[in-house]
Amino acid sequence: MRRPEKLAEALKEEIAEVVGYELDDPRVATATVTDVTVSDDLRDAKVYVLIHGSEAEISAALKALKHASIFVRQQVTMNLSLRYAPHLHFVRDTAEENASKVTQILSGLDIKGENEERNDSDGLNESES
Repeated sequence: MRRPEKLAEALKEEIAEVVGYELDDPRVATATVTDVTVSDDLRDAKVYVLIHGSEAEISAALKALKHASIFVRQQVTMNLSLRYAPHLHFVRDTAEENASKVTQILSGLDIKGENEERNDSDGLNESES
């Protein structure tokens, strides 16, 4: 595993801890750190967060996280004993939202006809045996 990937994994665990337990801001109560990517030069880190709530609540939580990024960075630096910690950029993680939309679309499709065709073909194969 390359160094940025190792740092990203350590950062993910530590940032999740700081955001979950050390930030007292109620706007970030529903924020969950899902992933962290670190640039090759180790200067910047994108922190992907999943936030539950309305669009207004999500934007307020992202604003609060961006405001608290300096504190989070300081805590991470101390807890991981880093000489230099990357700048943290909090980004909304939309992967799970997109997955739920796809699931809704797929569940809305009518696949009943396809299942009936499979059952009919199974019945024909059994009678031929």
